[in-house]
Amino acid sequence: MADIVSPSVRSRMMSGIRGKNTQPEILVRKALHALGYRYRLHDKTLPGKPDIVLRKYNAVIFIHGCFWHGHDCHLFKWPKTREDFWREKIKGNRDNDRKVREELLDKGWRILEIWECSLKGRTSRSLDEVIGRADKWLKGSSGFEKIRGFEEKTEWDD
Repeated sequence: MADIVSPSVRSRMMSGIRGKNTQPEILVRKALHALGYRYRLHDKTLPGKPDIVLRKYNAVIFIHGCFWHGHDCHLFKWPKTREDFWREKIKGNRDNDRKVREELLDKGWRILEIWECSLKGRTSRSLDEVIGRADKWLKGSSGFEKIRGFEEKTEWDD
């Protein structure tokens, strides 16, 4: 199926999508701040420039967009145009995520990934639940954890 907008319009639209200070990121930041957490944003000295850095807890938080990171949830669909470009782009993002995760863990950092689907869409959790899990993780000792949306049951599941 052909795109419904011209390539120049699509390019302008895609370039307008922000990589930082996204709505899910701001929601998480405000909620953590309300709980008393203090943090740095997008620390360029750390691999991957984590969205939130909590040095006191030796922890970083990434808020990943499901499309850009190729998440296996209902928010991710492979584009129908320029398929080779998008497969390579998203594979590169996933490979970079893996590399950054390994580097941070090797340096002793704890990592929490909060996926967009945990905050948005039909599988979303309440913000209170997401922040509650993040709070528990920060106070704990787990090195790596993910918060994602509820798993969807198929008609074959009991």
